[in-house]
Amino acid sequence: MNSQFRKLFFYSLFVSVILWFLFCLPSPLFKNKTCTVLEDCNGTLLAARIADDGQWRFPNSKRVPLRFISSIIQFEDRNFFIHPGFNPFAFIRAIKQNIKAKKIVSGGSTLSMQVIRLSRKKKNRTIIEKMIEIVLALRLELTYSKPEILTLYASNAPFGGNVVGIDAASWRYFGRETEKLSWAESATLAILPNAPSLIYPGKNQELLFGKRNRLLDQLYISKIIDKETCELSKQEPLPGKPHPIPQIATHLLQRAVKDGFNGKRLQSTIDGHLQEGLNEIIENHHKILRTNEIHNACALVLEVNKGNVLAYVGNTDNTGKAEYESDVDVINAPRSTGSILKPFLFASMLSDGELLSTSLIPDIPTQIAGYVPQNFNTSFDGAVPAKRALARSLNIPAVRMLQNYGIEKFNYNLKKIGMTTLNYSPDHYGLSIILGGAEGKLWDIAGMYASMARTLNHYTVYNGKYDKGDFHPPVYIQQEEKNPSLEEASIFDAASIHLTFEAMVEVSRPDEDAGWRQYTSSTKVAWKTGTSFGFRDGWAVGVTPKYIVGVWVGNADGEGRPGLIGVQTAAPIMFDIFSLLKPGKWFSTPYDEMEKVGICHQSGYRATDICEPIDTIRIQKSGLRTEPCKYHRMVHLDASGKYRVNSNCESVTKMQHVSWFVLPPAMELYYKSKNPSYKELPPFRNDCETNGLSAMEIIYPKQFSKIYVPVELDGKLGKTIFQVAHRGANSTIYWHLDEFYIGCTKVTHQMALSPDEGIHTLTLVDETGESLVQKFEIVSGKK
Repeated sequence: MNSQFRKLFFYSLFVSVILWFLFCLPSPLFKNKTCTVLEDCNGTLLAARIADDGQWRFPNSKRVPLRFISSIIQFEDRNFFIHPGFNPFAFIRAIKQNIKAKKIVSGGSTLSMQVIRLSRKKKNRTIIEKMIEIVLALRLELTYSKPEILTLYASNAPFGGNVVGIDAASWRYFGRETEKLSWAESATLAILPNAPSLIYPGKNQELLFGKRNRLLDQLYISKIIDKETCELSKQEPLPGKPHPIPQIATHLLQRAVKDGFNGKRLQSTIDGHLQEGLNEIIENHHKILRTNEIHNACALVLEVNKGNVLAYVGNTDNTGKAEYESDVDVINAPRSTGSILKPFLFASMLSDGELLSTSLIPDIPTQIAGYVPQNFNTSFDGAVPAKRALARSLNIPAVRMLQNYGIEKFNYNLKKIGMTTLNYSPDHYGLSIILGGAEGKLWDIAGMYASMARTLNHYTVYNGKYDKGDFHPPVYIQQEEKNPSLEEASIFDAASIHLTFEAMVEVSRPDEDAGWRQYTSSTKVAWKTGTSFGFRDGWAVGVTPKYIVGVWVGNADGEGRPGLIGVQTAAPIMFDIFSLLKPGKWFSTPYDEMEKVGICHQSGYRATDICEPIDTIRIQKSGLRTEPCKYHRMVHLDASGKYRVNSNCESVTKMQHVSWFVLPPAMELYYKSKNPSYKELPPFRNDCETNGLSAMEIIYPKQFSKIYVPVELDGKLGKTIFQVAHRGANSTIYWHLDEFYIGCTKVTHQMALSPDEGIHTLTLVDETGESLVQKFEIVSGKK
């Protein structure tokens, strides 16, 4: 019985020991805090953030250079590749050396045992601890290959101060990546873990120098390096003051930490050379901008087809001046968008069949429910083709387009294509959203333009189909390419996108707008600028088939500055960035999504039978649903062609029937001053009664408008400027307010009035007897 019990006991003990041995190795072996490390697309270090425990400890090395491997094996463990984790000969030799020296001068540990000791930090160096290290080292060798063990050692060995691991040591002591270390530098790093608190760069230099050179000699004796290499390596100086870790993309690193990658090594999509070039461009412009007290700028470069981020500069460098908030990543900060969203409205209306790029849009004084938009140059063109309104970034046509399209639909589209900052209802933003009434992030906006360009590119690649996944945010971490999910339609059709980009290529500013410049580039670029109210934000976004460049300029604290205008501050940066990028071909024209159609030359609408001349151009297929020309009409003239007539005063056989381009009075008033070729309607002959077209139009106020009038310092209501347009160049208009005659105007029909608070009736009568009657209400804060 006792014999059986003993057998069972020893058997159980044996099984327990085996099980303990199998499961004794912790997993993971190291649980240390590590730095967040950001690399470019080729694996080169862009930036790193110190670990949460204050150590420069990079995540495990992906590759340990051969020179360091050769050096560390020669210095620490020459039999590394043949022992099972424990070298009894080295252990016995260490015991003899310690007895002879009467102190511990050698531990006899293999590299495998040192990996175990590093993982069991803060353990006392006792005989029992040494036995545990031996057992765990044997177990380590069963789980990890020899190269993996070397990687564990190189990644976790101390190199003096707060530097842990060969990657951090290479950058801190030599300012370069491990693959570029010389033999002398590799030998220096191989020595440091042996006594990191005693010997490290800047301390005990003579001792360190001697140890390094003896190791180089050993490498020569072992025929790992030749004599010339050995002697030249001995001449290399030791490292001195630690180098700073590269911080080439600090704000992208900051973004990665916020995105949950703290303590990870990330291989990004960044092009390292382009990133450095972008840093230089931003700082060069920063030197100019700060003379106008503009202290912040950011820029983003995207590759179109995948949406990869190629360069990311989140702010300028204002070291030592915390008030300028250089730590803020402005690429990810919501800012007033100015006019930068106008192309998305243009594309929306084209794609939905509510606009042709050539159609005339009113550009006249406008008031909509108390909202009074103004063009940047405060002038009016009367009417302007939609694509020219976009190219010139005219505000009033954009507001009128949005009013026709619908605020709700536009907000829905913006969210669908990637705008994440619209947190309120469409009514909250109103029509002002098209002029900067909402905030947007450069990250989102650049991504939205990239998605449009990607859709247009892929339409050609996928033979007239659309990839459902084309609209997505930018990507800064390398990812596997996804298979396309093809469908017949997209948010915007390819033709509408193409026409939008073509309109953006023509971006310019009229000559009379002093201070504005037109930028050109050797590469064809579709571009748009934006300026927020109060000159707080300057934007510029450029599009080519290969690249998107987005730029923002301003002050992080929101302070406005004179001259902080997108085309003057952000556009020069954008074109400097494009000069770093390889030019390419322009977008292919999506002919399958377009139709040849006759377009009225003067109105830009689909031509009717009475339009002349007619241009035949390609429009998006959805444009076939747009309304035909509404500005051409048949006019009946007498034989001289100087007067309009009708059947009440002239025989039909004696009439000339002429197609005439006629704008409404308010549009005509401003249009004819900018378009000398515009022909006004001839007057009616004296013996003919006026009929048909109205000769007058009230520009301000509109019917049933509520006009808020502030109270002046004397306690009286201020004056309001009332304005009327008349077709007659020398016409006289007689003004009546609430049935009382108040005066007349000739040629220029404006009058400053100060009606009392309440509802009033304005009556206008011209010299032919034509009249207009309109009601309005005066509202004030007067008590």
